Amino acid sequence: MTVLRAEALSVALRQGGAEIPVLNRIDLALAPGRVLGLVGESGAGKSMIGRTVAQLLPPHFAVSGGKLEFAGRDLVSMPPRARRALLGREIAFIPQEPLTALNPVRTIGSQFAEHFARLGEGDHRARTVAALEAVHLPDPAGLLARYPHQLSGGMCQRVLIAMAFASRPKLVVADEPTTALDVTIQARIMELMQEMRARDGTAVLFITHDLRLAAQVCDDIAVLYAGSVVEQGPAAAVLGGPRHPYTRCLQLAIPAMTGPRRALLALPEQMPGLRAMTTLRGCRFAPRCPLAAEQCRAAPPPLGTEDHRAACFRAELTPTIAPPEETLATHIQPGNPVLDVAGLGKRFRTGSLFRPGHMDAVSEASLAIASGEFVAVVGESGSGKSTLGRLLVGLERPTAGRILLAGRDVTAGTEADRRHRVRNVQMVFQDPQSALNPRRRVAAIMTQAMEAVGAPAAERARRAAELLAEMGLAPETGARSPAQLSGGQRQRVNIARALCTVPPLLVADEIVSGLDVSVQAQLLNLLRRLRAELDFALLFISHDLAVVRHVCDRVLVMHRGRIVEHGPTEQVFAAPRHEYTRTLLDSMPKDFPMA
Repeated sequence: MTVLRAEALSVALRQGGAEIPVLNRIDLALAPGRVLGLVGESGAGKSMIGRTVAQLLPPHFAVSGGKLEFAGRDLVSMPPRARRALLGREIAFIPQEPLTALNPVRTIGSQFAEHFARLGEGDHRARTVAALEAVHLPDPAGLLARYPHQLSGGMCQRVLIAMAFASRPKLVVADEPTTALDVTIQARIMELMQEMRARDGTAVLFITHDLRLAAQVCDDIAVLYAGSVVEQGPAAAVLGGPRHPYTRCLQLAIPAMTGPRRALLALPEQMPGLRAMTTLRGCRFAPRCPLAAEQCRAAPPPLGTEDHRAACFRAELTPTIAPPEETLATHIQPGNPVLDVAGLGKRFRTGSLFRPGHMDAVSEASLAIASGEFVAVVGESGSGKSTLGRLLVGLERPTAGRILLAGRDVTAGTEADRRHRVRNVQMVFQDPQSALNPRRRVAAIMTQAMEAVGAPAAERARRAAELLAEMGLAPETGARSPAQLSGGQRQRVNIARALCTVPPLLVADEIVSGLDVSVQAQLLNLLRRLRAELDFALLFISHDLAVVRHVCDRVLVMHRGRIVEHGPTEQVFAAPRHEYTRTLLDSMPKDFPMA
């Protein structure tokens, strides 16, 4: 029996009387109790497949050919009312952003009540409490009266998973359900999904760009590129011995948790856009493929029909693709002290006027960083990582302790301290889209620090050209707006702005979180190169322990506002001394075998 089957499924964007292909003849089959992973970069078509199944296609997008069947019923020709009746009852959808999926002005209990009422089922409260208990949320009865903003991102995601599985659906479409979540929360959510599919025989369409996670949770894998399936088969076969060069390149772009640290392979350029795909004649990956030959550009390769299949004329050469021959330094000799923090604390007021309380976001934090050092801060959401970073750059004022930056005590936060901070520390924020002014050109954004001190326009233009070259961006990028750039390009501009005046200390808050592995590899390689050229120190806030191992010399582990363990990264990861550190490391998905 097959829960979901796609045969030659095609989706197109209808614009100006023309059809622009988005998905190209997709063939998929998903049986009860199985997990099918859809992997690939942003724009590959993963989410479009999920949206087609869940009938959530954006305006002007529509199925242009092929079949899509759910439990033997044709979803494409099915009347809209019949399709809507399936959603929530037999087909559930877990979106990527939990806070936007939940209604912010309604309590968790009322949203579950609405969900059960739509299913025509009673006993809402008991069913809701049981569903929340199933996803291991604390005090499920108490959560019914709370609003989404009163819960953490991980808790909201578990609420959505509980809601998705509450009706015991036949199919769950999970669209990046763990992106940017801490490894411990991610591990719990994966366990819950495995428990529920085993209990109810639910099939899961699991959309992700995290290959390491896909190897852990998926039975089968379909690798997508530019709207087409380029490799497909059992997860162990596809990720243990990839046959398509694209799959192999994605693997070599991922930092390893074990073994020697190796250089990362960064794919050149970008995936073709929608309009570019209409003009490509051969393999769509050929312009970026290290194995491409004339044959690849002449005609598209067939996918094949075997159990593990790949759309590649030169699949037998795929294992020969190797990472760059570059030796990564295991130890950097630190220079002069840049930052010295002692007993730092930050207390926030909580509660109400009548029942005041407080919360210690950071307690007695002490650390030191020298020039040239890359130091990581890891821990779960709420551990105090970002608050520590904000204290260092002056966005928050400490309630205890001392901050010595480049030889000056800046704890008090006076105007003189602020000017000293501007010269000596910069912060790279997690989300470049919200951090960059959409009304300014890239060149002006990158040289904001020079603008603040009245630098001449010619000097700023010269520095902007230098930064574009350092970031690997084309010269014409300076005249563009942030909206005209890809996510990876915007993050490079974000880093360039912080490095405009080459501060002694850079604070990077989750700057690779949620990025495609190929873009992540480009940014990590860029940081390593800039470090060798500019000799700046970096405080790297992250929840991705593999990335931390790849770029950082030392690591600080934070738990409930306190630094509970610190030391050289390799030593801490190889032999953790604190139980919390061991929990973090045990929660990381394991490396897949690499040929």
